[in-house]
Amino acid sequence: MTSTSLSSTTPVRRFGGAADIVLAAALWGTTGTVRTFTHAGPVVVGAARLLIGGAFLFVLAVRSGGLRPLIAAGRRTRLILFLGAALASIYQVAFFSSVARTGVATGTVVTIGSGPVFAGLLTLALRMGAPSRRWLLSTVGAVAGCTALTVGGRSAGVEPVGIGLALLAGFGYAAYATAASVLITRGEEDRAVTGVIFGGAGILLLPVLVFEGAGWMFTVRGGPAALYLGLITTGVGYVLYGRGLRTTPVATATTLTLAEPAVAAVLGLFVLGEHLGGLALAGLALLVISLLILTLPEGRPRR
Repeated sequence: MTSTSLSSTTPVRRFGGAADIVLAAALWGTTGTVRTFTHAGPVVVGAARLLIGGAFLFVLAVRSGGLRPLIAAGRRTRLILFLGAALASIYQVAFFSSVARTGVATGTVVTIGSGPVFAGLLTLALRMGAPSRRWLLSTVGAVAGCTALTVGGRSAGVEPVGIGLALLAGFGYAAYATAASVLITRGEEDRAVTGVIFGGAGILLLPVLVFEGAGWMFTVRGGPAALYLGLITTGVGYVLYGRGLRTTPVATATTLTLAEPAVAAVLGLFVLGEHLGGLALAGLALLVISLLILTLPEGRPRR
């Protein structure tokens, strides 16, 4: 069976897959805090992150032994890999461009909030199963919590083009995650899949790094930050994410990655000295509860 069902008849799944994805999202949640030490623009930092992390993941793909059979799997597989790489790079550029135009709060809420919705729609369109009621309930709760968390502590400007870019970023994230999930659940080696997708995305964004300048990467603070963002948040993060996709439906995985803003908020509170008001704290609590519900092991399938 090559597709991944999300319906109530889904067999019991191991908890580890969900845990891998939540841990990956926790690593991604540290990127905003670490980026403050680079003194560089968000788009060029994102390009450096993908280039370093993509190179790391590609080396792992070569060492895993799954790269050659993946590339030799046929034209359709190579097309999915190319689309995955293109969508990953589109997500990175669209997200940071959205934040620059419409603000961090609005851009983040629309991007992260729309990702699970797009993932569910893509799951239905590709006939990978119907989302379960628990996924729907958890997603609604997590998106609402994410919105309250992000908006509660700061004002959010609204700019139409910025909103459009945020929606494009949300779709790009859901689409490249779906592309990876299709190949991994089909039996392809997960490190090979993530290595090709993110190695390709890093190459596609190389011109951004060239034109914007990479001098900040050779500073006392910028160098360690770039290595952390590339090797840990992207390299290790997507190793965990790819492993989690072996047993976790992509729509569920996309919702679980809403743990990212929760981690970012906690770091902002304790590391950067940011303040969270009552609405933001309530949103954080709702987000955590919704994700916990989604990580609980599935019950036995109905007959």
